[in-house]
Amino acid sequence: MAAMLYFCTRKVNLKLDSVTTRGRFSKKILVLFPGALGDFICFLPALEALAGQAEVDLLARTEYAALVPERVTTGSLERYEIRRLFAADAEHDERLKRFFASYASVYSWMGSAQPEFAGRLRTLCLGRLLLYPFRPPDAAVPVVDYFLGCLGIARPKEISLHIPLQAEAWAWSEALWLQRDLRGKKVLVIAPGSGAREKNWPFDFYMEVMSWWNERFAGESVVVMGPVEEERGPTGAPREGIHLLRDMDLAQLAALLRRCDLYLGNDSGVSHLASALGVKTVALFGPTDPRRWAPWGRTTTVITQKVKCSPCSAQQVKSCAHRKCLTTLRPTHVIHKLEDLLPERGNCATLLDNERCRDYS
Repeated sequence: MAAMLYFCTRKVNLKLDSVTTRGRFSKKILVLFPGALGDFICFLPALEALAGQAEVDLLARTEYAALVPERVTTGSLERYEIRRLFAADAEHDERLKRFFASYASVYSWMGSAQPEFAGRLRTLCLGRLLLYPFRPPDAAVPVVDYFLGCLGIARPKEISLHIPLQAEAWAWSEALWLQRDLRGKKVLVIAPGSGAREKNWPFDFYMEVMSWWNERFAGESVVVMGPVEEERGPTGAPREGIHLLRDMDLAQLAALLRRCDLYLGNDSGVSHLASALGVKTVALFGPTDPRRWAPWGRTTTVITQKVKCSPCSAQQVKSCAHRKCLTTLRPTHVIHKLEDLLPERGNCATLLDNERCRDYS
């Protein structure tokens, strides 16, 4: 196994009362979690609480193995025992019976809205299933608070987790810094995409910020390009001081973020990851609600234009013709906020635009 490097200094103290074991069952916990990266980062504090009480088998996206706490083993939700739950008579499958019988408890944020799936899972778990909706029923509840609340845990004032950086990924980032001549320079990392185009600040605005960064600090900008951004992003040769990166795995992305001086992005999984790593993070929110979705890291700033129609529903987001919650958020305004952040002024709670140090919690 690759050696691990840890950069967070404190571990959040989140405890469950107990993990119930019955008869022949082991003390191992099974967790089913179907979310994307941003959801998973919000789930990490709850996952660490579970891992503090017992070994955990997590079935989710396998790339999350790069981020999980100790005592957590990551597997795919595509495995047979989960796929079989969508078919009739799964509760009579001997392979499934043996699989679920090997766990003291099964925590699932998957399938609560699918009665047949939930019923088969409940039968197989023999009273050891804890099944929760994937999204909080109350839209006003911050997502990280919701996942902790499922375990009966109140959100602490500060959350600080040990997120491992793999030695191979850290070596990759060192080689990148050498190859791109980034050593000794201020580095801004930008992720211009997200899970929905409607949440993205215009790319031309990001370009203005990168030009300012280069002129103000002789700094370099690294742009994280996903598949969607490849289609919509810049063409031709990049400008001086701008480096486009693509085809990174999650471990490499974490190492890249941990090296940078400042991160800027949309309401996205990459923004949540940067925040959780303790990187100085600025997240730009438009149609989504920062009181629900703001990254939870203590070095995070959220900037939002606070137009009357924002936040809005998923249906309204798709039909919006003006997107003024983002298009009227001018680069000069964002740059002004970045200027405020760069001097060392201590660790500020989440900053809501035009309100000093307002904490969403």
